[in-house]
Amino acid sequence: MSTAELQEIVARLAKSQEETDRQMKETDRQMKETDRQMKETHQELKLLSKQTDRQLKELGKQIGGLGNKFGTFAEGLAFSSIRRVLRETFGMETITPGFEIQKGAESEEYDVLAYSNGGKNQGVIVEVKSLLDFRAITQMERKMDRLFDWLPEHREKAFQGIIAYVHGGKDEREAAIEKGWHLIHVGEDLFHLETKEGFQPRIYRSK
Repeated sequence: MSTAELQEIVARLAKSQEETDRQMKETDRQMKETDRQMKETHQELKLLSKQTDRQLKELGKQIGGLGNKFGTFAEGLAFSSIRRVLRETFGMETITPGFEIQKGAESEEYDVLAYSNGGKNQGVIVEVKSLLDFRAITQMERKMDRLFDWLPEHREKAFQGIIAYVHGGKDEREAAIEKGWHLIHVGEDLFHLETKEGFQPRIYRSK
């Protein structure tokens, strides 16, 4: 083989190596670009997932809030019957539905606030629920425990708690009664006081 032929072979091999190197660099560039796009897609999916989770949680809260409250019409019927029970059974003089207090950035609301001054000097807080669940019980407990923080003007009164509900399981009903709260059930007879004679309610007094 002549020198010229050897030189031509070496030149071809060098050119082939250059092409291989170029292809490898291009492949490496494409892989890096693919990796970058995948990372961006992953970040976008994470962001979308967080947004979706937040929206679902917010929707769940809204649905839960709607599902655990009477509609406006039903609330009107409920209040009419609750007012009768509060006057006839508990001797309340002042009965206020939808009582809300605002203190700075915080607020509290009671479905019904009722009280009597003078000889009785007593009060009642009523929470109205379409579904009596353990979340409703926790909410009621929080409201009753902080009652006099929000209503310092009623510190001299002895308060009781009532939950008026449409649906509720046996465990939830028993848990509410164990807390010392009266239960009013909304059924075919409209309103029925479930706590029987002899029931000892919890009395809330200012400490």
